Amino acid sequence: MAFFAKGKMFAAATVVALLALGTGAQAAASCGKSSAGFDAWKQDFAAQAKSEGVGPKGLAALAGATYATKTISVDRGIHKAFSGSVDEFMKRRGASAIISRGRALKKSNAAMFDKIEQNYGVSPGVLLAIWGMETGFGSAMGNQNTVSAIVTLAYDCRRPDFFHPHAIAALKLVDRGALSASSVGAAHGEIGHTQFLPGNVLKYGVGSGNLRDKATALASTANFLKAHGWRAGASAQSNIGAIAGWNDANVYQQAIARIATAIDGD
Repeated sequence: MAFFAKGKMFAAATVVALLALGTGAQAAASCGKSSAGFDAWKQDFAAQAKSEGVGPKGLAALAGATYATKTISVDRGIHKAFSGSVDEFMKRRGASAIISRGRALKKSNAAMFDKIEQNYGVSPGVLLAIWGMETGFGSAMGNQNTVSAIVTLAYDCRRPDFFHPHAIAALKLVDRGALSASSVGAAHGEIGHTQFLPGNVLKYGVGSGNLRDKATALASTANFLKAHGWRAGASAQSNIGAIAGWNDANVYQQAIARIATAIDGD
């Protein structure tokens, strides 16, 4: 799960969105710390969403969203997931298995990775490291309702300013058909093989934008890294700044760089 990434991951876009939308206090009539008031808040949020260009399908998905108790539980414990040393973190996350499987997938998907590198200048290792770390190479993309999760986080008082633009983006993705009211993903509303937040799907998603398709997800991840300063031909460690755009937890960044180096070094 990558939400801690995503503290810097969408920071610039968040600032732009909030300047356009007004202050966080204006992002919705109020916020909440429990399910009480969520349905009333949704009505106010629906009016804002409509004013920001969300259409009938997105508004219907919002109306059907429920307070995501599991999302809140995961969110409250998020910092524990990135605790300890880099070595401890890598052991917890199964780095050895990611490296082994990543090397095999690099060979079996050589044409796909060659095309991505030609288009974006991003080497296979870092993409495989992120893919393996985020979802076990697509084996665990999450089972939480995406709209409910992201809307709950936009309502929650902990970080409503950050999640407001992502909630609007999720509803717009429903309008476009890239998501549905029943789409599922990770607990913080992340989507697909590499776990994009909805706002980043709109900004960095390529092709069909279907991030449950591995080629689209990996190309979109490469596009994100390129946009965050990835330098073609440089090592993963030298590109740590781009990786930091993906996730601002230091242990995650260092783990990804090490795993990427091991995969590309094979």
